[in-house]
Amino acid sequence: MKQLLAAGLIGLLSVGVAVAQEPTKTAAGVPQALIALENQWAKASKAADGAGVGALLAPEFVQLDSDGSLRTKTEIVARVKGGKWVTNDISDMKVVVHGDTAIVTGAWVGKGTDGSGKAVDAKERWADTWVKTAGGTWLCVASASAPTK
Repeated sequence: MKQLLAAGLIGLLSVGVAVAQEPTKTAAGVPQALIALENQWAKASKAADGAGVGALLAPEFVQLDSDGSLRTKTEIVARVKGGKWVTNDISDMKVVVHGDTAIVTGAWVGKGTDGSGKAVDAKERWADTWVKTAGGTWLCVASASAPTK
């Protein structure tokens, strides 16, 4: 009985591994889709479009800013609305997909005034974590950034 149960379990695990490794047709376009969403985010930020940025963020979104502070979706949307940017550019994006989760990393250069009225002239590296919802929409759940030289 134990041998039969063990053989069945090994068979199930083998099928699970084979299915997990099989590429899906829709997964091929995920990196391009996420890069497009990141560009949409940068464009909305530069235009002080808080609603545009908010549409990309999950309700429980959290940001670890380059100054070490934590911000919620509500705080980010409000901050975006008050920003005035001369430069707000992202580049060097790379996407790593893990099923219905993906990490997008990149570089940011910004010059202008943030939503709190503080002058900004900065370069940063960032990492955003995206999750595919049950409805098929990708939303960012977490973002972190660090200053670069």
